[in-house]
This record gives sequence, C-alpha cells and structure tokens, in this order.
Amino acid sequence: MDFKTLLCVMTDADVSVPSLSQAMALAEAHDAHLDVLALGVDRSQTGYFYGGADALLMQEMLKRAHDEAEEIRKNAEAKLSNSGLRWACDIGVAQIADLGRHVASRARFSDLVILPKPYGKNCGTELEPTIEAALFEGQAPVLMVPESVAPMTTPKTVCLAWNESAEALVAARAALPFLKMAETVHVIVVDPPSHGPNRSDPGGLLSQYLARHGVNVQVDVLSKTQPRVSDVLLRHATDTDADLMVMGAYGHSRFREAILGGATRNMLEHAPLPVFLAH
Repeated sequence: MDFKTLLCVMTDADVSVPSLSQAMALAEAHDAHLDVLALGVDRSQTGYFYGGADALLMQEMLKRAHDEAEEIRKNAEAKLSNSGLRWACDIGVAQIADLGRHVASRARFSDLVILPKPYGKNCGTELEPTIEAALFEGQAPVLMVPESVAPMTTPKTVCLAWNESAEALVAARAALPFLKMAETVHVIVVDPPSHGPNRSDPGGLLSQYLARHGVNVQVDVLSKTQPRVSDVLLRHATDTDADLMVMGAYGHSRFREAILGGATRNMLEHAPLPVFLAH
C-alpha cells in the first residue's frame, strides 16, 4: 500500500510547524493528498469552575479555541497555497475530553497521520491524546516528528524494533512504503527469548517476509545493556545513523505506560528522529 491520503492535525501554530513541513514533503514525494485539520482545543476543566460561572466561562474558552483554530488555519493555508500540492484544510473546535472523537474520525480514512512530538518544551496536554486517538480509535499509523528535524522523504537507514508482538508486525506492514525505499533496514531484536519456535533465528521470518517485498534487511540482535529497551533502540539508531524508527505502539495498556513508563512513552519523549508507530 502506498501513502495516498495523509493527515496532519495541528493544535498549535508553532509546535505543529515541523509536522506540517514533513507532511508536505511526503505528500509531494508520494503524490498524495494532504488533509490538514486545524483544531482549536478548549483545555478548560469545567468541573473546577466556581458555581454559576460554568456557562459564561465555557463560552469564553470555546471562543478562544475557535480563534486559535482560525490562526492555525490561516498559517497553514498560507504555506500550502504556494506548494502546488493537492490539499484541503478544515477547521474544528473540541474540548480536550472530546478530542479523540474528532481526530479519530479523520484518521480512520488516512494512510498516515503526521503529528508533532507530544512531550517537551511548549507542548500542550492535547498532543498525547491526539496520537493515541489516531492509533487506537482511528486505527491509522502515525509518524511522530520531533522538533528541529529536517523533513524526511526517502529514508536511507531505518531501524525496525521487533519483539514478535502483533503491534510490531502491524507497524512493519504499515511502514512497507518506507522500508522498500530505504537502502538498509535494521531489524532490532533486544534480548530474544531463549525458548520458543524462533529462538535459533530471531527475526528470521520477518526478514524473509520483508526481503520478498524487496527490502534490503539485516537482523541485529542486541543485549539489554541499558535499563530501558527504548534506550537500547535509540542508541542503535544513533550508531547506525538511522533516519527513521519503526515500532509497534503500546504493547502494554496506555494506563500502565502513563504511570509506569514503557517503550512507547519513552520513545515519544526522547526520540531525536522521526518515529513510525502503529497499533
């Protein structure tokens, strides 16, 4: 499958600039249609307002969210109008508790959703649920774009995190357009199990599957020499000068990862390179 319908959700005019630039670059490279959703978010929690003020404050917060969405739309359209791409830009307003429904309704009819890094300086609280909505309710792969990263169109080196999970397999299949373009794809297996049907050839069946699609693949079996698997993955991505990390998202529950941490949460927080996620 090629990437023919791309979605970029923008909830902040400044934070979303790298993801819009990345989406535009991919739309041109893949001859795809780019949909941009300029989403104003009401971040208020009405349950904490004092008595009698709910309606007045809700109206004011929704107006503020609408004004933010208009500003995002104008900035995006100013950039898109000179691009020569096929694109559409829609505007929407949502309370943060209802954000997922709006994002998922667009993501489910997209081949790839391009979103900014959800953690870091000036990142709003709406960015993490936006990624989760695209992955879970929208059932779409997500390309997370860190700040200060040049747009990537044809990755030269890709790292693919492999642990035989359903999420990792979905990510590998969804990322095939990128994997087939790459010069080298490193299938990374960290501390493979000593028992099981694939113990003698970890990553072997996946590499065979990818090779039949024309992917130049090699398997890298690594020891867990650092406390977190995500640290091992990121170090190997640095060592191989990778342009893209591909991995399954949220093998554990979102609640567990939010409280205890996990490979997905740590990768979203610390990755210096684009990360392709699927669930």
